[in-house]
Amino acid sequence: MRRKVKNRNIVSGDSVYDSEKVSKFINYVMKSGKRTIAQEIVYGAFDVIKEKTKNENPLEIFNAALTNAGPLMEVRSRRIGGANYQVPREVRPERRFMLALRWILEAANAKKGKAMRYKLADELIAASNNEGTAIKKKDDTHRMAESNKAFAHFAW
Repeated sequence: MRRKVKNRNIVSGDSVYDSEKVSKFINYVMKSGKRTIAQEIVYGAFDVIKEKTKNENPLEIFNAALTNAGPLMEVRSRRIGGANYQVPREVRPERRFMLALRWILEAANAKKGKAMRYKLADELIAASNNEGTAIKKKDDTHRMAESNKAFAHFAW
């Protein structure tokens, strides 16, 4: 069983939406400590979401995208008796959140030809509608866990 984490970094809410999730997302987008550029990208993506969906609160679409893109099950490799088995495990909520962020950001980075705010907005809208590359990645993960359900008795 996991040990309790003693010193977890507590992130305060961001300046515009006062949301811890948005603040963590900005931190995850940030490269080389350039927070203002990361904020411009994220808030710009939220503005694009506002325009495209005619929704006054882009935070709803952001939360829906994170909920839809986060996996419930994943496989972990476990060595038993000289063989490696892919054992399906339930994903903890913190890891589910981080995997959803990672997959959405990777999908946005993989696109070419547009500014990052547009790519990120497109991927967030697609994920909130249960479409897009991040959702495909989640479905692949679930499919892998489903196909290895026979080894679930190795999880302890």
